Amino acid sequence: MDNTNLIGLDKDKAIQLAEKLNELLANYSIFYQNTRGYHWNIKGEKFFELHLKFEELYNDLLLKVDEVAERILTLGHTLKHNYTDYRTTSKIKESVFISDGIIAVEDILTSFQTIIILQRELLTISSDAGDEGTNALMSDYIRLQKKLIWMYSSFLKK
Repeated sequence: MDNTNLIGLDKDKAIQLAEKLNELLANYSIFYQNTRGYHWNIKGEKFFELHLKFEELYNDLLLKVDEVAERILTLGHTLKHNYTDYRTTSKIKESVFISDGIIAVEDILTSFQTIIILQRELLTISSDAGDEGTNALMSDYIRLQKKLIWMYSSFLKK
């Protein structure tokens, strides 16, 4: 009996990929909502600059949420889509009211670290499964996020 799914991946490896992608989806979803909160609540000297940067970031995160969800479906699996699951699965925790730009940027950098670790794990799993689609997606995300980390770190003068 053939143990491959409709896109030619080993079914067991596809399950492992889907589970890790659901974890990534949860983290992206919390990160997205946190960043929306920073955008809405930012105050202070760098308001105009950070308000725009946070909007750019949450728009990018929203696209990634959709791409990761569609990748799970492409693998032939069901995605988790409620905040109860996200809150229990995500390593990124919901932020409380944050209006200080420095604290928000520090939290964004910490969230990126969490996301990149998960994406590197997915690179390993997708490489082992021969899943070029997930591999390319994660590689592209990491490349772009490294630049964002450099930019946000430069803002903090780190």
